[in-house]
Amino acid sequence: MTDRPRMMVVEDDRDTAEMLAAYFEAQGYAVTHVSWGADAVRQAQEGATPDLILLDIRLPDMDGFEVCKRLRSHRRTQYIPIIFLTEKRERGDRLSGLELGAVDYITKPFDVQDLRLRVRNILRRSKYQTLVHPVTGLPNQELVDERLNVLLNQHNWALLTIQAGGLDGFADRYGFVARDDALRALALLMNNSVNEGQSDPDSSFVGQLNDNSFIIIVDAGRATELRDRLMARIKQSINFFYPAKERTPTDERPQLTFALGLITAQQGPYADGEVLKEACLGSIQPVV
Repeated sequence: MTDRPRMMVVEDDRDTAEMLAAYFEAQGYAVTHVSWGADAVRQAQEGATPDLILLDIRLPDMDGFEVCKRLRSHRRTQYIPIIFLTEKRERGDRLSGLELGAVDYITKPFDVQDLRLRVRNILRRSKYQTLVHPVTGLPNQELVDERLNVLLNQHNWALLTIQAGGLDGFADRYGFVARDDALRALALLMNNSVNEGQSDPDSSFVGQLNDNSFIIIVDAGRATELRDRLMARIKQSINFFYPAKERTPTDERPQLTFALGLITAQQGPYADGEVLKEACLGSIQPVV
């Protein structure tokens, strides 16, 4: 996040848009305003990524739900916090927005001071979440890189990599919430498997390389047993990642796949953290 948090206001009512832009500019935000949903999607994906979006539901070209859906489907914009601004008070509309991943839903007329505090609190949480994955809560790229660089000077470690496939098709069928639930379930499975029988929590590390790839660092002596345990539990659990009505495999059901890799310090040396990451990903073999 920059010194001036970037806010995008997507609002076709000129008076409301100008009021919000003037108010938040005075509070130290860099505010961009667009009136059309397509412009919001294009600018967010191609320009400077906003730190937060205030999104009206009623827009001239598409509704705010569709804008939110398109933003959530693009890697660059899928985790931008979105607050819906709307005159709609129906419970179904609120649930639709939250289902798509909006972080808040405010009805007009709204108290701008209340909105300011909500925006501030959301951005504070977002700043923390740059260090952890917003869905799984696992250490994210920056912390993973730090830990991998530490390994370069150590000699008794093993590194397991787990990669999930088919998540886009899974989200297309069941929605982003179901996809996120599957990722959280996988993160829980990994943490439980690593912690089982472990006397020193600091001797292991579970992190997230990207949206669908995870790493586990353990003492070399635990690696083979842990790998076998993870493979068995993934095979046992995979059907429970699906909604209850589709837990029986069919040809029509989108396929989730999982692959796992293992490297050790003895297979090195590794020149730097990037080489280590490439070795991790290169060791992956299908599990299911």
